[in-house]
Amino acid sequence: MKIAPQRVVTLHYVLSDAHGQVLDDSRARAKPLEYLHGHDNLMAGLERVLVGHAAGDRLSVTLAPEEAYGERNDSLIQEVGRGAFPQDDLAPGMRFQTPGDDGPQIVTVLELRSDGVLIDTNHPLAGQTLSYALEVLEVREATRAELAKGHPLPVGVEPSQVEDRKAP
Repeated sequence: MKIAPQRVVTLHYVLSDAHGQVLDDSRARAKPLEYLHGHDNLMAGLERVLVGHAAGDRLSVTLAPEEAYGERNDSLIQEVGRGAFPQDDLAPGMRFQTPGDDGPQIVTVLELRSDGVLIDTNHPLAGQTLSYALEVLEVREATRAELAKGHPLPVGVEPSQVEDRKAP
């Protein structure tokens, strides 16, 4: 079966930056990525190159920033009050996940100031060219429940038991 909309895809991936440094490896977690193709659970650039591939296929793809996490946007750097953070022991480089207009977003602490905190709400990989080594493990038809929820469901779990989620 080939990858197409409304199909659940299971794959392993290795994500590297433009210098070849490995940023993420699904095998290191011993759990492959599973997503519902065509439901915005994976960045559009990856979905585009995966269409038509089948279990057993291996491929490499390099995505420009606009196909991956977008260009960096300096307007997403702002100062907020210290009260916006759940802890007092903040340090530059710390990251937090917060609700955003389009779902959860990652906030990176850039600088501590006397009256606030300078944060960056750009995705940590925004502005970067990224390379993926992909291995397609399985492609199957999505169940009706998975289509209703918009993502794969764990085996034996009813749709009402699972919160909405998206793949990284």
